Amino acid sequence: MSELTAHLDLPLDVEAPAAARRAVTAVLGSWGFHDPVWLETAAIVVSELVTNAVRHGGGAVALAVEAHDERVVLCVADGSSVVPRHREPGGDGGRGLAVIEALAARWDVRDHQGGKQVLVQLEPYPGPLPTRSGSGRAETA
Repeated sequence: MSELTAHLDLPLDVEAPAAARRAVTAVLGSWGFHDPVWLETAAIVVSELVTNAVRHGGGAVALAVEAHDERVVLCVADGSSVVPRHREPGGDGGRGLAVIEALAARWDVRDHQGGKQVLVQLEPYPGPLPTRSGSGRAETA
């Protein structure tokens, strides 16, 4: 499988996490990732990332999905340069990073156009890797 990427700008509102879940599962499914448990994990992770960006980030929210053979990375960028941190769970959330850490192989933050981008590498796909031919690049707007 070659490198595949998809990019999506999301609305800065409460509908963004659901839109991100649908987009990620559709993109990964179209690339040949069909394991339902693994896809649900990807959907949960992206939902947490986008929820954090909407609640704490500001500015536009941009989602990128990247597949590099067995590595799948979800990236969410927002307009805030404040690095995510663990918060005490409470009535308004606070469990996002703990959920991401429990479900993902690793995560990181990098500067991105005056804000930040949170990158999460998912656990390796549990089955045979999808095979793709062609340009190796998919763009979604």
